[in-house]
Amino acid sequence: MDFDRYTVTLLVLRDDAPEFTPEVEDALQDAHMAHIADLAASGRLLAAGPLLDPASPFRGLSILNVGVDEALALKDEDPAVKAGKYRIIALPWMLPGGAMAFSPARFPRSMADVADED
Repeated sequence: MDFDRYTVTLLVLRDDAPEFTPEVEDALQDAHMAHIADLAASGRLLAAGPLLDPASPFRGLSILNVGVDEALALKDEDPAVKAGKYRIIALPWMLPGGAMAFSPARFPRSMADVADED
């Protein structure tokens, strides 16, 4: 049997995350979204989105078609990770070949892009 291999990454709110002003928080969110959009445009990010349980430290999930080390390196370049807000967990994921298919999608580059789509 053939298997497809991906890397799943979890965006985790750090316990020791610094406090940001609302303006800095907004700018970090837009920079975070632009980073995700760039990864998708490069073909390495297949899917990504927020996790919606506000009581959980897990804030987002991504699926990449690269190995764990490369996924960590790419996700560590996220401006919100660099600013110390989040950390990344990367997990190898294997499933039967063809069990899941990903279609190209346009990822929003900012919260303004999200508002424009509503």
